[in-house]
Amino acid sequence: MSKPASAAPAARKLFGTDGVRGVANRAPMDAATALRLGQAAGQFFNRGGHRHRVVVGKDTRLSGYMLEPALTAGFVGAGMDVVLVGPLPTPAIAMLTRSLRADLGVMISASHNPYEDNGIKLFGPDGLKLSDAQEGAIEALMAGDLTEALAAPARLGRASRLEDAPGRYIEAAKSAFPKGLTLSGMRIVVDCANGAAYRVAPTVLWELGAEVVPLGVAPDGFNINSNCGSTAPARMAELVRERRADLGIALDGDADRLVMCDEGGNIVDGDQILALIGETFAAQGRLRGGSVVATVMSNLGLERRLASKGIGLQRTKVGDRYVGERMRESGCNVGGEQSGHLILSDHGTTGDGLVAALQVLAAITEEGRPASAVCRRFEPLPQKLVNIRHAGGDPLSDPAVSDAIRAAEAELGSRGRVLIRPSGTEPLIRVMAEAEEESVVEAVVTQLADTIRAVAAAPRRESAAKAETGVGAGSEGGTP
Repeated sequence: MSKPASAAPAARKLFGTDGVRGVANRAPMDAATALRLGQAAGQFFNRGGHRHRVVVGKDTRLSGYMLEPALTAGFVGAGMDVVLVGPLPTPAIAMLTRSLRADLGVMISASHNPYEDNGIKLFGPDGLKLSDAQEGAIEALMAGDLTEALAAPARLGRASRLEDAPGRYIEAAKSAFPKGLTLSGMRIVVDCANGAAYRVAPTVLWELGAEVVPLGVAPDGFNINSNCGSTAPARMAELVRERRADLGIALDGDADRLVMCDEGGNIVDGDQILALIGETFAAQGRLRGGSVVATVMSNLGLERRLASKGIGLQRTKVGDRYVGERMRESGCNVGGEQSGHLILSDHGTTGDGLVAALQVLAAITEEGRPASAVCRRFEPLPQKLVNIRHAGGDPLSDPAVSDAIRAAEAELGSRGRVLIRPSGTEPLIRVMAEAEEESVVEAVVTQLADTIRAVAAAPRRESAAKAETGVGAGSEGGTP
């Protein structure tokens, strides 16, 4: 897609690894920014002679009622027709953007975050998340004069509501379950996190024949992801045991993430699901690219398990958008994250927790064995992650940290690995290690974390000392 000269790609400040995100009613997640984003994105995509269209969906957060009309006003003012679909999963918005031949899709959601937060995710006409360059171009437009984005009175867009949008997604999701199979006789707990899938997910499972035990299906604007869903699956696991269900499914607030549990309430994470789907697809001759794509956070046990089955594992940096990009580059059709973002490109363009769950259910049905026997594909290596908050700067560039990382890698050798990375959204350093012995993991993470904390605190101690002695006072340009 060509870009106007005034919208050359710039360094992204507004967009993070998964769209724009922040605290509701505070910049950048306020109505004023949403309005400008609608105008800028409208200008970016509103080219050519046809009537342009944008699909807008949301989850169940109270702040969606603020952001949805603000975005709509921006798009309508930029001359784009807006199709409102209400609360639906993120993958449904990607699907509808393509099926309705829209130029742009928008999902208003902060995914697994609490209700106080919200976010805006953008999809292109192909149903794929926008590239860094496209997001940078839209940011550049937002920073400038948007007068050119405003349509003449006769060219203003219109807003309408698509009443059958849930039904379209329900049918699309059901089509991902193999024909000839049924969930009849299965009792399934499904936790919808009081989020976007609270209606469609139980409906899909019931129409495929299951006895459904719903959880997290009473959103009130405040309870999304609150002690429920994929980030808090304990209640789901408890209910599976109480109701003697065959398994449990936990989605997050926008249903692009999946965590499961077996009939005993034992949690099944994204790595186990990736192994199951990858192996199943390979056995059926459906696995493309000879590999599964995962991030650097996926357990080494997954890599070893896949290798034992002749399947490769390609790793990317953290973020499902990077997993999707690698899948397209390498021709793979299975990818995802340990956290439960799972992309199956045969069925959609972005993570879809419900569709991924249906693949697991199909494997259980076909094998005729309980979930505990089907879903536990490998014994994960002990893994520990510690987040270290710092006051800014780049602690990882300090030689002491580099020496500590080299020492840890030498100690682990081929028995494990370390991963040190800065957060993309806040001043945190994430320290992760995994190895065959839990005691070794504990020791390595503790040593690395202590070193990084000491380095991160050093500038603050130095600044405080200068302030006490009066030497160089005021020269640091920051708060001690």
